[in-house]
Amino acid sequence: MATIWERPVQYLKGVGPQRARWLSRLGINTVGDLLYHLPRRYEDRTFSRPLQTLADGETVTVRGEVLTAEESTTRSGLKIIRAALRHPEGTFYALWFNQTYLTQILKPRVKITVTGKVRRLLGLVEIQVTDFEIGEDEEGINSGRIVPVYPSTEKLPQRTLRSLIFRALEENAAELPELLPPHLLRQGFLTRAQALREVHFPSTLERAEEARKRLVLEELFLLQLALGQRRRHLSAARKPQPCAPDGPLVQQFLASLPFSLTPAQKRAWREIARDMESPRPMHRLLQGDVGAGKTVVAALALVKAVENGKQAALMAPTEILAEQHYLNLHPLLEKIGVKVGLLTGNLKKEVRWRQIAAIARGDIDIVIGTHALIQEEVNFHRLGLVVIDEQHRFGVRQRTVLRQKGEAPDVLVMTATPIPRTLALTLYGDLDLSVIDSLPPGRQPVKTVWIKPSALPRVYNFIRQEAAQGNQAFFVCPLIEESEELNAQAASKLAEELKKFFPDFPIGLLHGRLKLEEKERVMAAFRSGEIKLLVTTSVVEVGVDVPNATVMVIYDADRFGLAQLHQLRGRVGRSDKPSYCILVADKVTPEAQARLKAFTNLRDGFALAEEDLRIRGPGEFFGTRQSGLPELKVADLLRDHQLLPLAREEAGRFLEKDPSLSSPLGRVLRQEIAHRFAAFRDFVG
Repeated sequence: MATIWERPVQYLKGVGPQRARWLSRLGINTVGDLLYHLPRRYEDRTFSRPLQTLADGETVTVRGEVLTAEESTTRSGLKIIRAALRHPEGTFYALWFNQTYLTQILKPRVKITVTGKVRRLLGLVEIQVTDFEIGEDEEGINSGRIVPVYPSTEKLPQRTLRSLIFRALEENAAELPELLPPHLLRQGFLTRAQALREVHFPSTLERAEEARKRLVLEELFLLQLALGQRRRHLSAARKPQPCAPDGPLVQQFLASLPFSLTPAQKRAWREIARDMESPRPMHRLLQGDVGAGKTVVAALALVKAVENGKQAALMAPTEILAEQHYLNLHPLLEKIGVKVGLLTGNLKKEVRWRQIAAIARGDIDIVIGTHALIQEEVNFHRLGLVVIDEQHRFGVRQRTVLRQKGEAPDVLVMTATPIPRTLALTLYGDLDLSVIDSLPPGRQPVKTVWIKPSALPRVYNFIRQEAAQGNQAFFVCPLIEESEELNAQAASKLAEELKKFFPDFPIGLLHGRLKLEEKERVMAAFRSGEIKLLVTTSVVEVGVDVPNATVMVIYDADRFGLAQLHQLRGRVGRSDKPSYCILVADKVTPEAQARLKAFTNLRDGFALAEEDLRIRGPGEFFGTRQSGLPELKVADLLRDHQLLPLAREEAGRFLEKDPSLSSPLGRVLRQEIAHRFAAFRDFVG
């Protein structure tokens, strides 16, 4: 028998092809999608309130009988329908705007239930109607109770959605298989059928919240089972050849670094090296705050793979980030004889094919690239290590495709965006965790201030003094969404303007439209101190390490997210010199004001990430490319994080008893996961 996720919503009574198209715009294609399309709020439409207790401005629901109805027109042409309605305690009035068809419906003695905002005028009660129900509410779902209000579209009125969901519940709730282990139900969690009925048509608001919590736990439990299954699947594999303990090439690389690793970096490296020397493939997340030195630890892993006769690949989500990694790692690794290549979509055709051929022959030891690495025509000679940067911008499937280009390679995932602790379990439940939780010694906190554009001349005087003392500065251009070309133009214009203020100091320009060789030349000149002032777009967000840079000015800072601002600020304060980050913004929205205030007060990336999550919510926090985060229909990861440990614990306990999900309940859960989390279908059948 087909499950609710296999039954097209089109064939539910009352839907049909046209409504099915409208429902599809809301992401509702199956009966399951409809049942899990939850209310965004509720309205209390019970009728127990006396008329005289209704307060001005309050939203209420009142039932009455039509006495009279008349239409009038204001000077501006607005049509007003005003109906006098009889109530057991007297008469009240209902108002509609520009709905003239109602004069044909609002006949004397017609029973009507109206919902709207109360206006008290000279002792009269008037209701400006937002929703109404003519006659008796046969299903009992639109009035006389707590009523759900759904995310919807113009073509799907609330009462249509309520009616369809009510029908879907009537036809399916009784036969829905239970998904939670029986002992959780004994602890007081509602059954699945009870939860769906109460979340849509609750008997009380408390009961609605109980139902929502049950459905949140169900969703997180399924997600943790899926991650556990994936982890089990991955750990069952065996490498053809584990790495040997660190040899001369790793030692040579360490000796070539102009600094020593911090204790936190050494600890993370020991964990990674141990995994690489194990017969099981590594699946590890490397996490740490900006400037903690994740890239050098990842570089050690790349070198160790090469030392053991393997190729390594580093995949970044954007061409800018891939190029930045190449520009940073290429000079370091070239010194010790390691060949590094770059593969991105913007390479010329003949260069790209030359790189692909060199990768297949094994002429390139380490390949740094974008999604271009997972294209079908790219084949590795002997891929033994996959490093994925900014993992939350990639889906599980993309990680899998790259992994499958080798034979059980080690996988190291790293993120420069601090993932709040509340999300780490959900995002990375299938990975072991290494955290670099301290910065190199001697670094001072970066002083952060927010100024208006009128204060810029004072800032420029200050930067002139810094540059005269041999220090360097970044000027970060406004962010122009979705347009690399416009960003480049803005940067070029700013560089010209700054030449007037700084005639004595060389000014460099860096943006995404420059050729790779030009970027390499500009970065080398800035590192060496030949260029004192660098005008740039957000290409410097990650991986640029110039200890001599002590000031960063970020123009139109309100256009950047907190995580991005934190990445940018991480480019200064990389020595023991006092450093400054100056935010320039004027006339900002309340949300941007909250963001900039938080940024000036907070230094810790994890605290900032929690704040960003609080301000923007989980969906927005991960931006437009949140493909690493499975789409959750019910859970809000910020509000519901307290249920995460329980979901993880229960999933672990279930998989201990039924690791392959082959028991009767296990088979039901496997089917449910496959429908709800398509990304995990490969791992759960």
